Amino acid sequence: MWLRDYHLDGLRLDAVHALEDHRALHFLEELATEVHALAALLNRELILIAESDTNDPRLVTSREAGGYGLAAQWSDDFHHAVYAAITGERQGYYCDFGSLAALAKTYTRVFYHDGIWSAFRGRTHGRQVDVFRVPAHRFLGYLQNHDQVGNRATGDRIAASLAPDLLKVGAGLVLTSPYTPMLFMGEEWGADTPWQYFTDHIEPWLAQAVAEGRKNEFAAHGWDAADVPDPQDEATFLRSKLDWEQPHREPYLGLLAWYQELIALRRARPELTDPRLDRVHADFDEAARWLLVRRGRLRIAANLGGKAVRLPLGQRGTGILAASSAGVAIKQDTVTMPPATFAVIEARALSPLS
Repeated sequence: MWLRDYHLDGLRLDAVHALEDHRALHFLEELATEVHALAALLNRELILIAESDTNDPRLVTSREAGGYGLAAQWSDDFHHAVYAAITGERQGYYCDFGSLAALAKTYTRVFYHDGIWSAFRGRTHGRQVDVFRVPAHRFLGYLQNHDQVGNRATGDRIAASLAPDLLKVGAGLVLTSPYTPMLFMGEEWGADTPWQYFTDHIEPWLAQAVAEGRKNEFAAHGWDAADVPDPQDEATFLRSKLDWEQPHREPYLGLLAWYQELIALRRARPELTDPRLDRVHADFDEAARWLLVRRGRLRIAANLGGKAVRLPLGQRGTGILAASSAGVAIKQDTVTMPPATFAVIEARALSPLS
């Protein structure tokens, strides 16, 4: 109905890991089959995007290859790796993330937990993605979304506490990743208004249960109950509205220009939309806190450390296509990166004989 009668292009399926179906033909595969048939009838592309906590690539593997055939799925591991690396947070599920190794792995192999131990879960978790067969655009990469913000105790966005320089690094990592980038409303200008969990339940018992449940949940993480907003309070909803005057003034205006520059670059350079994960390679230095990703002739460099670094490009650098700081400089086959900076550099093409 939503796709056929209301002309939506696609749907996000919430928490599909919670769907319990023991039939040989799982509901998700059945739904994907019906949507593919409808797309053929309507002669337009229709998509289903799954939110899943299982790190299972079968969701987006084609039905011919034994998968469910969904168009895409969210990649929380990529979010956690980027978020923890630039913010330093390690609470809750971020305890497994924050290293440059985790960032490099999620940048090139989608999931960090792909069958390895998860300290947060206390068990092994996930399954490897076949990077030679599954295209990167079937996974969504993001720095923020409604869950990752709204499920925080006070609904604080990343811009409320992170320096603008590091916000630019986070944006760069998302918008130059091999995945389909997803932006949360207002993220593109660094909105710092909260996005708090709000409800409008008409049943008093349910409203009270939800409010008390959230206070108890965050009390276990050290939050004072008085600091957790009441979901039923209209003020909680009103605080969560965007301030549409922000993108017209600094520092929001500068961040918006950076997002626009990165999006334009992504559209202009085929290396950035190439879905072949086997062509994405990453080097990193854990101590110095830098990451260098090679995608064709492009070098994607991020310095998350507190000191300037010189990174090897592997080939002579021919130009800086985007830089979050004026201090980024190329010298032959190296690039100098000031602290908390991001850059996209073009390198000379390899010789056909090399």
